[in-house]
Amino acid sequence: MEVTVKQTNSLNQVAKADWDQLGGNGNPFLKYDFLNGLERFGCLEGHGWTPCHLLVTGGDSLLGAMPLYIRDDSHGEFVFDWAWADAYERAGGKYYPKLVSAIPFTPVCGPRILVNPSSGMDREIRTLIIKTVTELADRAQLSSFHCLFTGQDDQQVMADGGLLMRKTCQFHWHNRNYDDFEHFLQGLTSRRRKQIKRERRTIKEKNVEILRLRGEDISEEHWAVFYEFYCSTFLRRWGSPRLTLEFFHHLSTAMPENTLLILAKQDKEYIAGAFAMLSDTTLYGRHWGCDRYLANLHFELCYYQTIEYCLENRLSWVDAGVQGEHKLYRGFEPFLALSGHWIRHTGFRAAVDNFLEQESAQMNAYVKALEAHLPFKEN
Repeated sequence: MEVTVKQTNSLNQVAKADWDQLGGNGNPFLKYDFLNGLERFGCLEGHGWTPCHLLVTGGDSLLGAMPLYIRDDSHGEFVFDWAWADAYERAGGKYYPKLVSAIPFTPVCGPRILVNPSSGMDREIRTLIIKTVTELADRAQLSSFHCLFTGQDDQQVMADGGLLMRKTCQFHWHNRNYDDFEHFLQGLTSRRRKQIKRERRTIKEKNVEILRLRGEDISEEHWAVFYEFYCSTFLRRWGSPRLTLEFFHHLSTAMPENTLLILAKQDKEYIAGAFAMLSDTTLYGRHWGCDRYLANLHFELCYYQTIEYCLENRLSWVDAGVQGEHKLYRGFEPFLALSGHWIRHTGFRAAVDNFLEQESAQMNAYVKALEAHLPFKEN
């Protein structure tokens, strides 16, 4: 079979059914409706994400793909290379633009090399995609290519293709066959169990009502309320909000089984909200916002409600993303995510390789230190 690799600047040029039959492992962020929705509803415009996805075809079939973007900064990546960019440019180089395979604004692990499972060419397609993308970056004289938060199936072929691997610490909650939230609490030390109960009690004492809404149950009013919280929080911390209201509307209609919104009301008035995505195994906590300070409300919506939802629906994980040692005391555990980095300049590559060797040792030590403070009882 003759295999062809091409690029597209829009997923509108790809059939949804063809894209979704690629091996995304059920990850909602790799679905056509999520990635194409970012393009269609104005989430990428003005934020430095220009689509240039790789497509591998054979005959009339889509055999493989890689979500790929030209980047003119590093915002919304969560694998921080600002210091690399600064060093590269102080040495007289031009770090941006660069190529990045990632889910925009989303530090969630998953495959970045997508292969049609019926192709019978898994290894060949993976190797071809990595070879092609590094050659593209080299021919265009781009400084680098980065494959962020990649899945395990991608990692060996990336290493074989000359990418350097970098570790990032995330925090995940694991459902160890708990019957309910109380059963989960019984596995914690007395100190942490009492802390969580106290935090949850303060929310109940403030007469806060919690609503959990799935997909098509999320009305335009619900999204409008949440979007106001999301924007106000984003503006305070990071600048212009990335996701648009139209994109959220799109998710609850195009991906209702993957969309969850948690809202808090007090005295019949909405005061906060948290947005999450779902797979068959995992709840991915994504964004939160509020219009007032209420002690422990963030913990309730973003951690305790998501844990309860997982327990009630027999999900295995809550992925709470990067950063935040405070998650540790609430039952979340450190998880090492990997990203791959190809550097064109040989001298700079050697410097980055040396840096990553030291950083990796530090990251391993950091995770080991965190694990020493896990809140679980000793067996």
